[in-house]
Amino acid sequence: MNMKRMRGRHHRSGGGGASRNNGNAQTPLNRNHVFESNGPDLRVRGTAQQLFEKYLQLGRDATGTGDRILAEAYFQHAEHYFRILNAMNQAAQQSQQERNERQQQRQRAYEERREMSMRDRDMRHEDEQPGQQHRGEGEQQHYAPQQQQHHPEQRAHRHDGHASEREMQAPAE
Repeated sequence: MNMKRMRGRHHRSGGGGASRNNGNAQTPLNRNHVFESNGPDLRVRGTAQQLFEKYLQLGRDATGTGDRILAEAYFQHAEHYFRILNAMNQAAQQSQQERNERQQQRQRAYEERREMSMRDRDMRHEDEQPGQQHRGEGEQQHYAPQQQQHHPEQRAHRHDGHASEREMQAPAE
């Protein structure tokens, strides 16, 4: 296999032109992607927009000089990059639409959670009996710790003569 041919056409790693995936040409979504274009008689490098404008101008110039064949070749190249620009624009619009839909879904979910939270809070208020108070409203409730009463006759002794803590808390049977 000829190495020069291999390096020159479609064998560049990360090189110019549209990337290929399973035989289907994939248009890069980045508008700043730089293409290397081999035109009919020259090599041009630039973004899709720049190449479109360049080939369009070259086609007009060739038409002005009377070379209809060369002009048609330039116009075909210009059309190719025009199609790439359209694909990029469509992809950008679709991406924007998907972002907007995701944002709307997040907003709806947020509003639903907020509404449910407010309904739950309202239901808790309705379930209360008249005269009952919420924590934090009015006086605070104070709980006094209850003292455990130990009765010596209720203690069960271990083999060492001491009652275990559990045995001291257990009620007499």
